[in-house]
Amino acid sequence: MPPLSLRPATAADVPAITAIYGPNVAEGVASFEYEPPDAAEMARRQEAILSAGYPYLVAEIDGAVVGYAYASAYRSRPGYRFTCENSVYVTPAAKGRGVGKALLSRLIDDCAERRYRQMIAVIGNLGNHGSIALHRACGFTVVGVLPSIGWKHGRWIDSVLMQRSLGEGDTAAADPG
Repeated sequence: MPPLSLRPATAADVPAITAIYGPNVAEGVASFEYEPPDAAEMARRQEAILSAGYPYLVAEIDGAVVGYAYASAYRSRPGYRFTCENSVYVTPAAKGRGVGKALLSRLIDDCAERRYRQMIAVIGNLGNHGSIALHRACGFTVVGVLPSIGWKHGRWIDSVLMQRSLGEGDTAAADPG
């Protein structure tokens, strides 16, 4: 396999990111959106994430974007400000090649450097064994399942909640100031 490289995402990556995300919306249940967003909407989302100070990464093989990952706010209320949520998407051709693990591992490191203390994964579909295994491999544990929380493709879909401590986790005060 050619070497994998990770780097911060830029606006120039939005078309590739949009192409990766679209089929997950249209055909999958990892996202509870019904209509794939266009490039303009994906650019708006990327800018909002970056402007809020969260990391947004892409993975490349031979110069082609084969996956992306980002962190975002878990919840908007101030008490959650030390907790982030992750999202990881990989092209079908790159699945099982370590791309997701490389992206998530780097995202974990980047969020720990930014002093986040907890990372949450909200995984659509209890049957999403690949995503659950990826998160387990990166130190996450299942902390709950929300049964039948979303409706998509004519059926009820569960969400699996997984969590991982970052940095000092909850062993020290979050805000030393």
